[in-house]
Amino acid sequence: MTIEYSDAVIDALREAPVAIRKAFFKQARLLTQNIRHPSLRAKKYDESANLWQARVTRDWRFYFLIADETYRILKLIPHPK
Repeated sequence: MTIEYSDAVIDALREAPVAIRKAFFKQARLLTQNIRHPSLRAKKYDESANLWQARVTRDWRFYFLIADETYRILKLIPHPK
């Protein structure tokens, strides 16, 4: 599997703290290896849009689509509480 990053994710990474950037790329690597990795806690977020959510840290999430052999990461945001 490969990963594509949306422009919104690239912008969010520029503004995110260094620790979040490091954690995000670690989690993205885990995503390519095993979507069911426990630290990702990946789940279907919106069934109708085929949108998934996964954990970066306790306080940050990323949202992605799966298309063929590609994970298209659309958004990286602090987790709304």
